[in-house]
Amino acid sequence: MDRLTLTNQLENYRTPYEEEADFVKDFIELTTDPLAYKRERLEGHFTASAWIVNEKRTHTLLTLHKKLGRWLQLGGHADGLENLIEVAKKEAEEESGLKSLKLVDENIFDLDKHIIPQRPHVPEHFHYDVRYLFEADINEPLVMSDESISLAWITFDSVVDMIGYNPSILRMLEKTSKSEILL
Repeated sequence: MDRLTLTNQLENYRTPYEEEADFVKDFIELTTDPLAYKRERLEGHFTASAWIVNEKRTHTLLTLHKKLGRWLQLGGHADGLENLIEVAKKEAEEESGLKSLKLVDENIFDLDKHIIPQRPHVPEHFHYDVRYLFEADINEPLVMSDESISLAWITFDSVVDMIGYNPSILRMLEKTSKSEILL
């Protein structure tokens, strides 16, 4: 995947979720910026995430993020790499130790534009997160990275109880449930 492929996928991306549809145009505009894939673009930049589910579509793998203190999907900064599928997979492997990760579809699974709070030496900025659907073996041992407080397979039925209300996570959960019929 390269910048042109991502631009084409974004231009053809359709979603019934209004909150997601509202910022597709922002993603497309960002692809024209030479710094779009680098943290040095202080107002915001691309990140990539892996929405990881088990083969039976009963669990998702989430991390309790150390810096943000919230349960999230695995992912991170592109750091100059334009192939966001590779970024999502690399970050997921680093944050979980999983070797069984399998990309379900090369098309974008979900998009989310969210604000990252200011920290020392880093101003408040946006992450333009492009997400891909991955499967992994739920029985494979997990290896938690230093970026996490915890790492766990969570049943779909208990996600809301575990993480609270997070529209982005709930949207991916709903998409996963709907995609069961298609897979």
